[in-house]
Amino acid sequence: MTPLADFLHIDPKTRRVRLDGRNPAFYGDPNRVYAALHRDCPTFYWEEQRQWFFTGYDHVNALLRDRRFGRQILHVASREELGLPEPEAHIANFDLAERHSLLEIEPPEHTRLRTLVNRAFVSRHIERLRPEIADLAERLIDGFEKDGRTELLSSFADIIPVTMIARMIGIPDEMGPQLLKWSHAYVGMYMFKRSREDEDAADQAAREFSDYVKTLIVERRRQPAEDLLSHMIHTERKSSDSGRGQHLTDDELVSTTIVLLNAGHEATVHQIGNSVRVILESGLSPADLFCDASATERTVEETLRICAPVHIFQRWALEDVEIDGVSLKRGDKVSLILAAANLDPKTFSDPLSFKPDRKEAQNLSFGAGIHFCIGAPLARLELNTVLPILFKRLPDLRIAAAPKVKDVYHFHGLERLDLAW
Repeated sequence: MTPLADFLHIDPKTRRVRLDGRNPAFYGDPNRVYAALHRDCPTFYWEEQRQWFFTGYDHVNALLRDRRFGRQILHVASREELGLPEPEAHIANFDLAERHSLLEIEPPEHTRLRTLVNRAFVSRHIERLRPEIADLAERLIDGFEKDGRTELLSSFADIIPVTMIARMIGIPDEMGPQLLKWSHAYVGMYMFKRSREDEDAADQAAREFSDYVKTLIVERRRQPAEDLLSHMIHTERKSSDSGRGQHLTDDELVSTTIVLLNAGHEATVHQIGNSVRVILESGLSPADLFCDASATERTVEETLRICAPVHIFQRWALEDVEIDGVSLKRGDKVSLILAAANLDPKTFSDPLSFKPDRKEAQNLSFGAGIHFCIGAPLARLELNTVLPILFKRLPDLRIAAAPKVKDVYHFHGLERLDLAW
């Protein structure tokens, strides 16, 4: 194991930190870095990222809800005023696909779009999917159980979340592999130190993804179905200004569909792999961890706490503000490390240990406030359904080769997870 001092440099006095986010010694095991930051400098300026970061549970939890911060800034100030560069032509398709994304907009647009799709994701509606999720998991295990080994991401984790969110939206199962390719290229835009090659791939994926969604929109306008896309197309929202009904524009439909598809599976794929790895490495008995629904829920929440699939969410300061002694100007961007907040020793006892019997604070892996992950009920249902099935069907499950973490920080997931039984 590479010593922390070889790649992490903390100056507590100035609260300056130097750390290469693409260093495997960091992203392969970020929790030990977060522990060092909690000890020496929980609020810090990351030199390479040129931004202030917050890791403390109370600060992250509060900032996620603080309306002095937002996911966009150009609704309150111009690029010229803030000194921001003009949009780059080579990512025009990506920018267009993101323009109306639920993740990137603020009220009142956010409220209008989120209200439209929120009903489909509330727990009582999502719960109806449990038998379908269970059946899919069982059938996938049927396909590799006799082999005595499998690479779990490609045979199981990749398939379940993308299949379920695609079915909800109204996309055929056979599109699953293509959706995964588009999504993996698309989220490359969120990686640290992304390259021009990453940007070009993301822009191409955004264009192809958008074109495909537009063909679906045409079909559902002509022939509505019992799916979320038809609901979004044919449900009117009353305009508070005119009192007349308004439909979503095509651009809004495309952005919303893409963000639901990406957010509805990308993190859950990572989390299935992360959870299985943590459980197997813990030495605890899966039979005990999943002995009933209550134990299963505690186990799932603890895996979400200790190995969150998404580590960072960013916010713009919408006004001049001071947080933890840091003076921020309107237009400054800050980052909140959700995964580090889940390891705050002031909130969680022995935070680096996997303890499913914890009765402490709620993890922040799905965020908080108005941008709390809309797909959280679906992700939790999938994890609570498929993990017990996997360990019940394969009670002798073990890790067959050292897991390798993907170089996709600030996401956190495995390149592959080779298992045997």
